[in-house]
Amino acid sequence: MPTVEQYLKDYGVSHQNPTNQIIHIICVPVIFFACIAMAYVVPLASWTGLVSESSASWFNLATLLAIPMLVFYALLGLRSLIVGAAWFGVSLAACIALEGINAPLLEIAIAVFVIAWIGQFIGHKVEGAKPSFFKDIFFLLIGPLFVQQEFNHWVKTGSLGAQS
Repeated sequence: MPTVEQYLKDYGVSHQNPTNQIIHIICVPVIFFACIAMAYVVPLASWTGLVSESSASWFNLATLLAIPMLVFYALLGLRSLIVGAAWFGVSLAACIALEGINAPLLEIAIAVFVIAWIGQFIGHKVEGAKPSFFKDIFFLLIGPLFVQQEFNHWVKTGSLGAQS
């Protein structure tokens, strides 16, 4: 398995253009949230009968998929695990908040997923490079780490390009 540094280096190859980087900083979090939201609405508890009604909302496809996702991040290191867990936690909190106001979570998730992926492909058209996940599906989970790295670099220096 590649190291987190190797994943980020390889991911960065197709994310050098500042416009593409900005698009990713916006769209990757939205896609991550949308994926969690689409999985969140799949209620596994009611299908299995293994969980009481009071905790049924917590046993869904999102919380089930969090296990292998967080294992992947843990294998990359503690920092990756913390970043992945934070992204999952924020996305889960957004799902709960939207559910709390009776927002149509699935419809919102599908809409923002489609719009954000259109943005991603526009970014890659500007970049002139295919998305990294065409090479390795695990790059879908590297995107949040890349965005975190780019954001941290931007906060420290006022410019994008931590990969440069």
